[in-house]
Amino acid sequence: MIDIKFLRENPEIVKENIKKKFQDKKLPLVDEVIDFDKKFRETTVKGDELRNRRNSLSSQIGVLMKDGKKDEAESIKLEVKSINEELEKNEELEKKYSEEIKSRMMLIPNIMDPSVPIGKDDSENVEVERFGDPKVPDYEIPYHADILDSFNGLDKESAGRTSGVGFYYLIGDIARLHEAMLAYARDYMINNGFTYAIPPFMIRSDVVTGVMSFEEMEAMMYKIEGEDLFLIGTSEHSMIGKYKGQIIKKDELPINMTSYSPCFRKEIGSHGLEERGLYRVHQFEKQEMIVICEPEESMEWYNKMWKLSVDLFRNMNVPVRQLECCSGDLADLKVKSCDIEAWSPRQQKYFEVCSCSNLTDAQARRLGIRIKGEKGNYFAHTLNNTVVATPRGLIAVIENNYNEDGSVTVPEVLRPYMGGLEKIVPKK
Repeated sequence: MIDIKFLRENPEIVKENIKKKFQDKKLPLVDEVIDFDKKFRETTVKGDELRNRRNSLSSQIGVLMKDGKKDEAESIKLEVKSINEELEKNEELEKKYSEEIKSRMMLIPNIMDPSVPIGKDDSENVEVERFGDPKVPDYEIPYHADILDSFNGLDKESAGRTSGVGFYYLIGDIARLHEAMLAYARDYMINNGFTYAIPPFMIRSDVVTGVMSFEEMEAMMYKIEGEDLFLIGTSEHSMIGKYKGQIIKKDELPINMTSYSPCFRKEIGSHGLEERGLYRVHQFEKQEMIVICEPEESMEWYNKMWKLSVDLFRNMNVPVRQLECCSGDLADLKVKSCDIEAWSPRQQKYFEVCSCSNLTDAQARRLGIRIKGEKGNYFAHTLNNTVVATPRGLIAVIENNYNEDGSVTVPEVLRPYMGGLEKIVPKK
């Protein structure tokens, strides 16, 4: 959510930003906010005047009663009563205008960083840099579900019986490799100065609307029936929500944390052959990183964060690239975002494994996360990035470490978490 003062003073900049995101249907919101804001401020001024008038009259009543001027005192009491009735109506208008403003401000996208490329959707995202050689071996790499099946490592049929489409069992060495990746990612982030946390896996609606847009919430979140609770789609939600309503001292910044959680998401698209695999699922596990920092430091942190993901995947022998998200692919709260994509030697293309975002003060405004400064309090900046998410990360590791004999070499950094195992050998 942007600063209403900025919108009030720069409506054309806000409208141009909306146009660059190809969301022209939201353009009327800007003028509507300005109109309601004007009415709200007029009503606020009127309310202050009424309260001052009431206080002035109320102070006279005691004096008049003391002087025996009961009739005059009763007359003033009637006037005070009339002011209270008018004030009550005025406060109802204040509340109405405030709610009208907020409902529209929550839909107006954050102002993008000037460096964001303009494009309608993810097909127009821009490759920035590649890390590692995207190789294609001279032997066939099977579909990842078939590789996992050769190790007796994947059972979607049983998961279909227990839970339905979009769920899975990981078994044996594959399950162990999956957990090794998460454990390594945890220790990797701790070694890079991040504090480890395991957060709540459910959050209330006011936290959900604080960390994401309504469109994202509808597409992603599972609601717990009969309770004001949602299953998290990523631990970023509960980790940023941890600081809701807090005033943070300057010397406590930056706050940089890494968190583990299972993640739950409603979306599962139709992707042909990929539907029997693990590219799109309702449940997965993830190591996340979040940062809360001073406004002037957020871009520096943004670049540090995505580079951490690059180095982690390179340590697991996975070539990756950084892809800059264009304006049409940028979620409303984000100022700048990039994806880290892993190379798939089977498909001979890259696919997303991490997403890094700078939201500046958008989440902080919604959640009331402020910094205590020498000249007053101001909103913090928040950032988030995937360290590793499985099973997508698992697919990348398996394909890029697959051998001609059907075995998978365990990356050296993961071996301590696999009891020293160097290779996973097929059972079929």
